[in-house]
Amino acid sequence: MAIVTPTSAADVAVVTVGAAPLRPDEVVAVARHGAVVELAPEAVARVAATRALVEGLADDPEPHYGISTGFGALATTFIAPERRMQLQASLIRSHAAGTGPEVEREVVRALMLLRLQTLATGHTGVRPVVVETYASMLNAGITPIVREYGSLGCSGDLAPLSHVALAAMGEGRVRTAAGEEVDAAEALAAASVSPLVLREKEGLALINGTDGMLGMLLLALHDLSVLLDTADVAAGMSVESQLGTDAVFAADLQALRPQIGQAVSASNLRAVLAGSGIMASHRDPAVCTRVQDAYSLRCSPQVHGAARDTADHALLIASRELAAAVDNPVITDDGRVESNGNFHGAPVAYVLDFLAIAVADVASISERRTDRALDRARSNGLPPFLADEVGVDSGFMIAQYAAAGIVSELKRLAVPASVDSIPSSAMQEDHVSMGWAAARKLRRAIDGLSRVLAIEVLTASRAIDLRAPLEPAAATGAVRDLVRTVAGGPGPDRYLSPEIEAVTVLVASGAVAAAAYQTTTKE
Repeated sequence: MAIVTPTSAADVAVVTVGAAPLRPDEVVAVARHGAVVELAPEAVARVAATRALVEGLADDPEPHYGISTGFGALATTFIAPERRMQLQASLIRSHAAGTGPEVEREVVRALMLLRLQTLATGHTGVRPVVVETYASMLNAGITPIVREYGSLGCSGDLAPLSHVALAAMGEGRVRTAAGEEVDAAEALAAASVSPLVLREKEGLALINGTDGMLGMLLLALHDLSVLLDTADVAAGMSVESQLGTDAVFAADLQALRPQIGQAVSASNLRAVLAGSGIMASHRDPAVCTRVQDAYSLRCSPQVHGAARDTADHALLIASRELAAAVDNPVITDDGRVESNGNFHGAPVAYVLDFLAIAVADVASISERRTDRALDRARSNGLPPFLADEVGVDSGFMIAQYAAAGIVSELKRLAVPASVDSIPSSAMQEDHVSMGWAAARKLRRAIDGLSRVLAIEVLTASRAIDLRAPLEPAAATGAVRDLVRTVAGGPGPDRYLSPEIEAVTVLVASGAVAAAAYQTTTKE
């Protein structure tokens, strides 16, 4: 299984919900690129059919959880028919208890889309108007304001999903398509969307899912696919500019350890370094007497490849989750209403934590390659810190400090959230996943990785320039030329922060990887 193709999501204009499980690129297309959402007719029919079952149970004098009872620790409390609409609205209002900074627009849109997909399965018992309202809000660009803290990753991402449901009711605050903060009622009216008046089961159905953590996992995998390709490029530039060898990346050597991701990264490194004049300059054993390179150069495919394999495993889990209908209780295919534990976020939380470990290690080896380039004892002839006038100029000394500081932060972010659990709801919910927290820290970690790789690319570009008149490979030269459009070449010290920020944009957008691989026959 290959990790998500980074450029595919922007090409998806319309996403159909309810005909089949959503693809990862479709989630990214709606969340990040504003793709239009349409409901499959068969999904609307399925929703209507199961809603009829719920309405029949609502008239049953026997209690049914979430339909004629309270929630959580109040599950044994019977609610009279005339109070049930109040019950559903009260659930949403009380659970919309998030606090802290706003969550990013793309995360909220992913969360909304994934909840819509579960609603469209017909296993939740909501009315068709509920799924139609969520689709309309997405298409109108109405993004409820969701706060950073509030989810324990079990019984669903309750607080984040409640803020969305509250907006669908015409309450709370939202952002418009233009980013303006307004009352939800105002935004719905402007989009000709009627506020929802929730009925039996619907409040519960809107908030009992792992949609927030899953959405962030899918966005992270999309971004990581770009960054892992870029990491291979950056490593190639470092190996080349530090007069390392590409012999260790040979296919037959890699095949001795048949790890899939390792083979991909080694292949990328061979492609990136093909035709390098710098590499050719020291292939003669009489010229180069070093037996082998340091681990950070020689073992790049092993580390990057392990991260690739981790991402593939995470995508497998995410793909299974995309095929799920997460709610409690659910309406089964044969019409039963059953309580279950599928809302527990453990499967997603584990891989979010696993990815944070991989991200930290890829950043760590990148920073070590950068540090080698700045140390004249290890860089094979480069000036200290790549400075123009040694002693007067500091070169990239503090750029490496920045990378080191980020790597240190990434190590802290790699501490798993999913091993923690704080009981809640009067001990009814006595073991939780903390998957939302795992997802939040992974997003921060991926941002950190993009910056560490940018510093390596910037450093290696200057090192390549300093090897002139030797010519780099076509791929590494193309990246160096791209970097030169936003950052100057060797010379006296200058204000470096804007250059790091600009190269970070090139890294995160995929421009660095694209510049390199368009010159190669990348597998």
